[in-house]
Amino acid sequence: TPPGFKVAYITYRDNGWNSVPFCEVIGGQGLPWSIAYAVQEMWQSANMSFGLCPMLNQSAVEALEIHGSEEQKRIYLEKMVTGEWTGTMNLTEPHAGSDLSDLKTKAIRQDDGSYKITGQKIYITYGEHDFADNIIHMVLARTPDAPEGVKGISLFLVPKFIPDEDGNIGEKNDLQCTGIEHKLGIHASPTCTMQFGDNGGARGWLVGQECEGLKLMFTMMNNARLAVGLQGVAIIERAYQHARSYAGDRIQGKSLENGSSEKIAIIEHPDVKRMLIDMKVMADAGRALSYEAANALDKGNQGDDKANAYMDLLTPIVKGWCTDMAVRMTSQGVQIHGGMGFVEETGAAQYFRDARILPIYEGTNGIQANDLVFRKIIRDNGQTMTRYLGHLDHVTQDLKSKANGLHKPLLKSFTCLKDATEHILETAKSKQLNHIAAVAKPYLHLFGLTAAGTMMARSYLAALEQKETGTNDPFIIDKMLTTRYFIQKHLVFVNSYFDQMQADSSDLLEWSAKNH
Repeated sequence: TPPGFKVAYITYRDNGWNSVPFCEVIGGQGLPWSIAYAVQEMWQSANMSFGLCPMLNQSAVEALEIHGSEEQKRIYLEKMVTGEWTGTMNLTEPHAGSDLSDLKTKAIRQDDGSYKITGQKIYITYGEHDFADNIIHMVLARTPDAPEGVKGISLFLVPKFIPDEDGNIGEKNDLQCTGIEHKLGIHASPTCTMQFGDNGGARGWLVGQECEGLKLMFTMMNNARLAVGLQGVAIIERAYQHARSYAGDRIQGKSLENGSSEKIAIIEHPDVKRMLIDMKVMADAGRALSYEAANALDKGNQGDDKANAYMDLLTPIVKGWCTDMAVRMTSQGVQIHGGMGFVEETGAAQYFRDARILPIYEGTNGIQANDLVFRKIIRDNGQTMTRYLGHLDHVTQDLKSKANGLHKPLLKSFTCLKDATEHILETAKSKQLNHIAAVAKPYLHLFGLTAAGTMMARSYLAALEQKETGTNDPFIIDKMLTTRYFIQKHLVFVNSYFDQMQADSSDLLEWSAKNH
């Protein structure tokens, strides 16, 4: 890793930052995910490449804590919680990207209960690095008699160094990093090709039961998807702060209104102010949405089934909407810098490059859209969504009673989302699944924008309550202004997403790129 990263990681680890959301029994601080997400956002804003290592480790920890054997927990968990050891997710193979049914990595059971793992995995974040004494790979593989497709996948724990019964590091396992990807962004994060079993097979241990790998993988994946959505928020915030600072210093042009010949900073030009406030409100809205999902996760962990369903519903929204906004807003940050944004000197381009991976990894945003419509809406016939719409309606009515007309854009968004959901459910009855898939992405953006608008309305109501006490706190004044801006200027785009959904998809489905 780059100079200084290892020292930074050791400092991060030794000060307990890696252990925030985990159980105290295994060395954690026992704090809720709502707190952990607020902490993690700062790491991701500071350096997304650095933040990826602990982010993937926390997904591996959660999978092991929920599904691992008592022996696996005893040997591995505490060291992974503290950050002395780190964890990875090994899913993708050269011939099998998002389609896990094509996985070829093999796992053959041995007499001692372990398995011999052979195969190759690609795009493994922090698959090899110098931060930790041991790296624990969570690897998807197939046993010889497993059924075809995703039902035949199992999950295995494959350490870089094999520990003894007391957790002391032993012999090197039969695995190695055979290459580092040269990427568009996140250059400081080692993205590895991992080879298992060049000399007979890497030793691995089954997590859970054979052929349960897909279910166990989703424990890791759902954690990671929420974290990636949070990365989107974090990188918008970083790009916004960077652009705001530059715009305040860059002297260019004159005021259009006061007739003065004095040059002004570009931060005073209305178009630049528009771009900056767009970045500001998108970070605020995405943050509120991400923290809301974390709050639902905490309640779900306490046994609240409705909160769990709410978190599942919001996961593709947080991952999909927040990361698509990250690409748009970091691009806008480059635009604010003008020509200086297009060169590396100012640093603005890094955030744009880094953000571009977010709609791709941990399930592309097209997959998030399909997950939303097929698994989260259609599968339970819209029951969870109906409860969510009730929550949105409650916020809308509260805004109506206190904000003198500000509720109208939110009410229109609510109506569009309700009608769009009914459109999805009605189309499902006729089994026109390709037509649903064709409008899944506009639906995700319609949902995301409306959900974000709801969170901004809640922020406005909370700020209004503070304002009515007579406060002149600049934060409260600014919060009221920016939330009004989001509701009035951004919720209008919900209508265009709804119109896209209503339009006939036949031309799209009939068209073939192969012939043109």
